[in-house]
Amino acid sequence: MIALLGAALVVAVAVLVRQRTQARTLSAQLEAAALEQQRLQQSCARFAPAYVIDRIATDGIESSAERKEITALFADIVGYTSLSERLDAPVLAKLLNGYYQRMSDAISAHRGHVSTFLGDGILAYFGAFEPNPWQSDDALKAALAMRRALDDYNRELEADQLPRLAIGIGLHRGMVLAGLVGSRERTEYACVGRTVNVAARVQALTREHSVDVLLTEEVRARLDPSFRLRPLPATPVKGIAEPVVTWTVTESA
Repeated sequence: MIALLGAALVVAVAVLVRQRTQARTLSAQLEAAALEQQRLQQSCARFAPAYVIDRIATDGIESSAERKEITALFADIVGYTSLSERLDAPVLAKLLNGYYQRMSDAISAHRGHVSTFLGDGILAYFGAFEPNPWQSDDALKAALAMRRALDDYNRELEADQLPRLAIGIGLHRGMVLAGLVGSRERTEYACVGRTVNVAARVQALTREHSVDVLLTEEVRARLDPSFRLRPLPATPVKGIAEPVVTWTVTESA
C-alpha cells in the first residue's frame, strides 16, 4: 500500500512538474509574441499612424483609407542632372545620403512625415499622421529649418571640395485620400490627390521666381502672422486652370 502511494506521488509530482514546465514555456512564448507584436507596431508606426495600424489589424488594409486635410511639402535639388553627371557614383551617393538625412531631420523636428524620396526629390506630409491645427506653420518652419540645414551642409561640402547644393521647396494645403496603397509586392502609406501635385508644381516655380521656398494662398491663409512673406505674381502652372498665386518667405519674427 505504501509502495502504491509512493508511486502515485511520484506520478503526481511528475505531472505537476510537466504542467509547470509547459506553463513556463507557454508564458515565454506569449511574452515573446507580445514583444514581437510591439516591435512590429513600432516598425509600422514609421510608415502609418498607430490608429491606422490598429484598424488594419481588425478590418483589413482597405479600412485605412480616409479623406483628410494636410499640408504637403515637396523639395528638389536644383541642377541635379548636371551634378549627377559630374560626380562619381560613390561620391554622389554619399552626398545624397548626407542631404537626405539633414532634410529629413529638419522635417521630423517639426512634426512632419517624410513619405518618400523621388530621385533627388523629397515628399513630406504635415497633419497626415495626427490631427495638427498648426500643420501649415510646422511645414513652413520645416522649410526654413531645411534652408538652415542646407547652409551648414554646404559648408561641409565645400570643405571636402564638393559642389554646393541648392534646393527648391513648394508647400500647398488641401484635401487628400490618405491610406495604405500599392500592390501585393509593395504597399505604403500615402496621400493621393491634387494637393500633392500642386505642391510639386509650386516647387518647380521656385526656379522661375528665383527663390528657394514658395507657398500657396491655401497655406498662407492658415499661417501665424509672425512669418514675413512676400507675394509673387500669379503664374500659369501646367494642369491647373487658373494662374497660381504664391508667396515666398524670408524669416519668422
